[in-house]
Formats: sequence, C-alpha cells, structure tokens
Amino acid sequence: MSGHSKWSTIKRKKGAADAARGKLFTRLAREIQVAARNGADPAANFTLRLAIERARAENMPKENIERAIRRGAGLDKDYTDNIETVVYEGYGPHGVAILVECLTDNRNRTISEVRRTFTKGNGSLGEPGSVAWQFTEKGYLLFNRVDEEGRPTSIDPDELFLAAIESGAEDVEISEDAVEVYTERTSFAQVSQALEERGYRASQAELIMKPNNTIELAPEEATSVLNLVEALEELDDVNKVYHNLELTEEMVAQFA
Repeated sequence: MSGHSKWSTIKRKKGAADAARGKLFTRLAREIQVAARNGADPAANFTLRLAIERARAENMPKENIERAIRRGAGLDKDYTDNIETVVYEGYGPHGVAILVECLTDNRNRTISEVRRTFTKGNGSLGEPGSVAWQFTEKGYLLFNRVDEEGRPTSIDPDELFLAAIESGAEDVEISEDAVEVYTERTSFAQVSQALEERGYRASQAELIMKPNNTIELAPEEATSVLNLVEALEELDDVNKVYHNLELTEEMVAQFA
C-alpha cells in the first residue's frame, strides 16, 4: 500500500476524535462549499459529488451537507461565502517537501498559523513554486481487499487491474490490503464512473498531489517529519497535507 493510502488509513482511525470536536465536519462543509461554486448538481459537478461522498462516509448530517451546497452555490441569500483555497509550500525536517492545502476565510490568520507550525516543527515555509514542482496532481481511487475487521472482500485484484486499465487508468498498485488506482486529472471522472458501472465502488476517491519521488529516512528521523505533518493537519484551516516522505509499516504502526 502506498504512502498516501497508509497515512489516509491513520487519519481515518483518528477521524472520530476530529468529529467530536466539530473540526472534521467544518472542513468537509468548506470543501463542499468550494466545490458547489461550479454547480449545485453533483450529477453534473464531479468535484462536488466527491466532496459529498466523503462527507457521507464520515456520517455528516444530511442537513449540513445541503446547507453547505446552498451556501457554495449562492442559493443561501443570508450567507456570504468568502471561503477560498490557498496552498502553502515548505520543507520539513531533513528536506522533506510538504504541500499544505487550506480552505480559509482569512489568509492572514492562516499563513500565520501555518508558518508558526512549520517553525515549531523544525521546518520552514517556502516561497510559491519552491515545492510544488515535486508533485503531480492525480486522480486516486482506493479499493479495499479487506474490511475493517481484516476479513477479505469480494474484490478480485487481477480483474480490477484489467478493468482499471481498460477504463483509462494510468497506474494500478496491488497490495495485500488494497488495490490503488491512479489516473490523470483529466480522466479521473471517466475512470471512476467506468469502474463504478462495472460494480467497483471505491472506499476513497479524490484528487491528490502525488510526489514524483519520495525520500526514505530512518524511523527516528521520519518521526519528526510526521509530527509536523500531524500538527499541520490539526490546524482548523488546513484541509489536506501532502509530503514526499516514504512511509514504512513501522512508521504507520507508530502513528496508528
């Protein structure tokens, strides 16, 4: 399983605590609002559809989802939507590249918090373009081969591999726990819908920033990087954090 999937698994395990504090729902609502600016119909707005599916997967109340759609689409006349997407770039300990995607209504507050967190974590906030070139935006689909209790699912990895390639996927990675499908950004909706029509429903589907190359560190060195990543993800305005650290099973076990 790739580093992206491993870290996502860790964050899902910690998701209940986020939801209890209300932070997770706030992030999901902001994501829906931003996506809904391009249309309130998820059938015609694939980005909105993905945001809604993520919210439902986290058991976000239906009324919260609908309110976020109305606000983003400008249908709620009593609400002014000034949420914007901002991406910050920087380096963590040992030169690990980090991208921080934020959804914010106050850039000054957000950059101040992000900069402070980088500094506290022995990292540094960089200039625009200093890190982004090390990542490429990709469509990402995760299909679990085992459920949360470790029982095998009905997915045949070889059949899914062929179906994904035939549907236009760029790359497919098979591990004991999952099948991960990567696509070009422009073909993400096409591949996702084609696989769904064939009966394959992803447990995770999103656009990600995939590192072009990864950095492998000793466990004790990697810990400082992951501590910084986790601290960034805890910030209210931060939506997603990407990095090019190569994750090992030992690291995953430590943070799970």
